[in-house]
Amino acid sequence: MNDNMKKEIQSSAFERLLEHLKERKDVQNLDLMNLAGFCRNCLSKWYREEADKKGITISDPEAREHVYGMPYTEWKDKYQK
Repeated sequence: MNDNMKKEIQSSAFERLLEHLKERKDVQNLDLMNLAGFCRNCLSKWYREEADKKGITISDPEAREHVYGMPYTEWKDKYQK
């Protein structure tokens, strides 16, 4: 497997993880943090940091919206317990 194929597969797996988390709104960030050591906010920060390494500026709210599938404040109001 070449590097481009590996990156495509990793990208697809990441997008599947995001879709899974968007479907599992019942799973709170605290649950994720306690069990896995990361949460949706961690994913959004990693996403923003990786974009920054490529010279692409993404704000925290934009990165969170990509991960949450909606503005973070909206997700908090609807789903955070």
